[in-house]
Amino acid sequence: MTSYDYLILGHGLAGATLAYELRQRGRTVLVLDETRPDSASNVAAGLMNPVTGQRFVLTWLADELLSAAAVFYRKLEAEYGQQFFFETPILKLFSSVKEQNDIVSRSADEPWGAFVEEISSALPPITGVKTGLGGIFIRRCGYVAVREMLAALAADGLHNGWLRHETFAWNDLVIDQTGVTYKGAIQARQFVCCEGAAAMRNPYFNWLPITANQGEVLDVQCDGLSTEQVLNKGGYVVPLGAGQFRVGATYRWPPLPLGTTPEALTELGQRFSEMSDQPFTVVDQRAGFRPAVRDRKPVLGTHPAWPVLSIFNGFGSKGVMLAPRLATHFANVLEGTEALWPEVNISRYHSLYISVPSEVGVSS
Repeated sequence: MTSYDYLILGHGLAGATLAYELRQRGRTVLVLDETRPDSASNVAAGLMNPVTGQRFVLTWLADELLSAAAVFYRKLEAEYGQQFFFETPILKLFSSVKEQNDIVSRSADEPWGAFVEEISSALPPITGVKTGLGGIFIRRCGYVAVREMLAALAADGLHNGWLRHETFAWNDLVIDQTGVTYKGAIQARQFVCCEGAAAMRNPYFNWLPITANQGEVLDVQCDGLSTEQVLNKGGYVVPLGAGQFRVGATYRWPPLPLGTTPEALTELGQRFSEMSDQPFTVVDQRAGFRPAVRDRKPVLGTHPAWPVLSIFNGFGSKGVMLAPRLATHFANVLEGTEALWPEVNISRYHSLYISVPSEVGVSS
């Protein structure tokens, strides 16, 4: 029997950041992960954008989240000798005169000052970009190469034994008030669920309002488009290097198709053409499933009946911004040094809780 402080299920963005934070504190951690090509982390463009949405609003805790994320990703880069975080301005292109006027009229009353440059109806020429109605350059943002970062962490984990690739079997998990045992061979004082959209099938947390939301992206080759910024206009265009860009993303709610769709190929191609006047070639098309939550906030906390079970999930499309700061916060919560923030606490959904059927969870 091998004992750990923490057994973590899932090595997407959430599980990887939390596992790293706990290991940095000297805790013993084992991560179990079923590699899935359709996970959100394997498809995401990794955008860090503090001002988003159709209403163009400032993200919750934007300054704190961005600062913590930058420190976290730079630390990983130094440790692994590889660049993951690309600090690049985002050019929000106006879609209509109405959108332009609405944002201009609201700008004096919105807390955007530290994040946006002057709003302009006449942008200077930018190679390959349709500047049409003007736009706004957003500062202190960029993107993270999520797939490459997770691959570097996974290689470390497999080499040093803190990560195992395997399919998790819920019936092999035994729970009591002091910890968990898995397959009669692994003990841990805390079991943390970080499995993304697969939480819908988690017998202990499937009462939470987590829904799989499918997103598709295109990787395109376009040699005539500027790489000095990320473009945003009803979608995004992120430079990947060597003349390639990631275009995304679609949002599709259940019922969900399996894999990529011709509809998304058309939609994303049109989005690219709305932002660039350059010809392009589709290199790749991928689909993944985001863990979306009803109120668009992550779900963190311990199980109502089993305090040795907890969840760290629901980061959605803003995961690269949210995960580093919340990993530090939740590690403090798990270690008993900080109270869980109410905005992300699963207690806000306790009214939905139904106890786990006896045939699903074996406890002693």
